[in-house]
Amino acid sequence: MTSTVLILGGRGRFGLAAAQAFSAAGWQVLAQMRPGASVPPEAPKSIEWLGLAIDDTPGLVRAAQGAQVVIHALNPSVYTVRAWQAEVLPMADAALNVARALQATLMVPGNVYNFGSGMPAVLTETTPQQATSAKGKIRMAMEQHLRQSGVRTVVIRAGDFFGSGVNSWLDLFVAKDVKKARITYPGPADVPTAWAYLPDLARSFVAVAQRRAQWQPFEVLHFKGYSLTGAQWQKALEVIAQEQGWIKPGGSLKFAGVPWWAMRLGARAVPMWASVLEMRYLWNTPHVLDNQKLVALTGPEPHTPLDMALRQSLLALGLLNGPEASSNLQLS
Repeated sequence: MTSTVLILGGRGRFGLAAAQAFSAAGWQVLAQMRPGASVPPEAPKSIEWLGLAIDDTPGLVRAAQGAQVVIHALNPSVYTVRAWQAEVLPMADAALNVARALQATLMVPGNVYNFGSGMPAVLTETTPQQATSAKGKIRMAMEQHLRQSGVRTVVIRAGDFFGSGVNSWLDLFVAKDVKKARITYPGPADVPTAWAYLPDLARSFVAVAQRRAQWQPFEVLHFKGYSLTGAQWQKALEVIAQEQGWIKPGGSLKFAGVPWWAMRLGARAVPMWASVLEMRYLWNTPHVLDNQKLVALTGPEPHTPLDMALRQSLLALGLLNGPEASSNLQLS
């Protein structure tokens, strides 16, 4: 019997990656999008799109009867504290209401904001959550709300997203000027931080969903992804830059820092800059997610080699040139 998943926020970066992964695994996929929105052209034809508001619980429940899993892939409208304060908990409630009515399992992507600026280098599911940012405290409150809801829920925590779309650190900063022989990195070159390639994370969601009967009523799992320094990003991009002719063979990319001083000056006028500044500690604090619990449940974590993941990401962003742009892009 075919399993069915309802993805709330199916047009978003993670939502679409999840829709593609569940569809590839043979699930019936129902993807919610706001009324009037258009279907992404890259979406598999097998996906059924529901043009319904997230607070239209009756409509979503009617359209998704029989769904066993609901994915909460909704995001606040903008990356500001005010938007998060206004939208994060209501969106969680909308997802809980639908999952509860469907008697389905709720799955939620998490992040490392909960641990705060004093977080240790290795993050496990039992690491104390001591958020120091407004966004981290909001995420802690959301997860506590999910835990107390009575709805069977799993949070899969991961690092910074890249791949499957725009508006990530990769395209907004790191690789923005790669054709000009430069990368712009938000932290020191030698500090490892956690990253998640979205197609891999989405495939991990599928693997966990297929074993949902083994969960506790509320479960938290960690997705390791990659632990990468700025120097490692530079080296990986240099290989591609040499192939593409952006730098000479054996050449190097200029390593530039994010202009944090300019963000500080403009933070009063641009609330999003203030929010980004509050999270700057993530780039100065070494951290990696321990995935032993996840691996014990699902087996080896989906992991695309960095070179392949980076090539696929740059290709999707329109940054690769020539026939070699499509070479060696098979996912592992």
